[in-house]
Amino acid sequence: MVDAAIILIVLVLLFFALKGSMKHFRGEGSCCSGSSSLLKTGEKSLDGPVVASRLVTINGMHCENCAERVKRSLDSIEGVSSSVDLKNSTAFVRMDRSVDDVTLRKKIEEAGYTVVSIAQE
Repeated sequence: MVDAAIILIVLVLLFFALKGSMKHFRGEGSCCSGSSSLLKTGEKSLDGPVVASRLVTINGMHCENCAERVKRSLDSIEGVSSSVDLKNSTAFVRMDRSVDDVTLRKKIEEAGYTVVSIAQE
């Protein structure tokens, strides 16, 4: 009887752990920032016309908080506006001046993510 109770408790705990993990991997749970209430930044406007754009493939983003962290990091570069697609693990970067790929890579890696590739659009 005691064994059955212990097994039942373990199964209930396992259910809740798996439920939380599935929310996390779908990008619905809290992650990196520790809060599921995410304050999203709006679209950053550029000072001039778009002169270049890049499609950056990124590893390590698991939730909307991760995507927002990447967006804020890229948007902190002068002359850069970005949008991040969590499902495709990409960031589309628009620039109104010349910004080299090394600078984009550095900002993303400083935020804690890995750049897989950077392609001209």
